[in-house]
Formats: sequence, structure tokens, C-alpha cells
Amino acid sequence: MSGTRRANKGPAAAAGNRAALLAAAKVTFSEHGLDAPLNLIARTAGVGQGSLYRHFPTREAIILAVFDENIVQLEALVADADSTLDELLSKIFDQLTAAAGLFELLQPADSSDPRLTEIIGRLYAILTEKLSDAACRGSIRADATAEDIFLAVGMLGALLNKTPERHRDSVAEKSWKLLLRGLRH
Repeated sequence: MSGTRRANKGPAAAAGNRAALLAAAKVTFSEHGLDAPLNLIARTAGVGQGSLYRHFPTREAIILAVFDENIVQLEALVADADSTLDELLSKIFDQLTAAAGLFELLQPADSSDPRLTEIIGRLYAILTEKLSDAACRGSIRADATAEDIFLAVGMLGALLNKTPERHRDSVAEKSWKLLLRGLRH
């Protein structure tokens, strides 16, 4: 993303602006944390702050939109009857490493926002769906639960949030392999 402002195309550009803002938010939150300046997201997306606030009036709105987009991708994967739990876990890992800061919010006990609770519920549902099908489960232990996977993802997210960016990819890869070893039989 260039960070240079695009020509104003008015309402016709709304969908493209929204997509650019979501992509910029993922990058910005990953690099600078959830408290990153919102104007940095707008600059990274190449749009004005007005466009940012038209689509996402609050910080929480853009964070929830990023989560929703990630969950939609996971739900699409799970909707494919041939998809496996390993593929789902791989996609979750990719999302986690791209935006580890967001996963800090996925702590059910801390969730007072019903929108976040709904997203957490959707994540549990797709994990439970793949875990309940022995053919999809693959090498994941029979006693592994959605809660176990959720906890593992949360632990990895917390670790990545404390890891300097230059080491994040290698730490993520090593940690993910360890977590998978614990989930497999």
C-alpha cells in the first residue's frame, strides 16, 4: 500500500475504499497494535479520514469489521465439505500472524461487547463443526475441543503481541508447530 491519496471518485468508490481500509487496518494493527492512530489506517489505505469515519465511526467498528471479514473467510472454508480441520487451523494461523493484536480481544471472559461475543460464537461454531466430523478431524486428537484450540490460538496471539516484529514470523512458526504437536495424536 502506497499511502498516497487516491482521486476522489465519490460514492462509486465506497466498496473499494472499505476494502482498502480493512486491509490497511490489518497491517496497521499488526505493526502498531490496537491503539494505532486511525489516521494512519486512512493514510495507509490511501483515503481521507472522512472516508474512514463514514465506513467505521469508531475504533471498535473497524476492529469488529476486520474480525468479521476473517470469520467470513473461515466460514467459507468450512462450508466446503472437502475442507479439513488442518486447513481451517492453517487459515486461522495465517490470520493470526497477519493481525496478532486483534486476537487479544478474543477472550470470552473479557467480552462485554455483544458484537464480539457473536464473532467468538461463530469461531467456536466452525471449530466445533470440523472437530465433530472424524473424517475432517484428521490427525487432531479425539479429545481436543474447540476450547483447546481457542486457548492455543489465544496463547500464540499473546506471545506474538510481545514479540518484536523482526522475530514474529519465526516465533509464530515455531510456536504453531509446538501447539499442533500438542493437539495431534
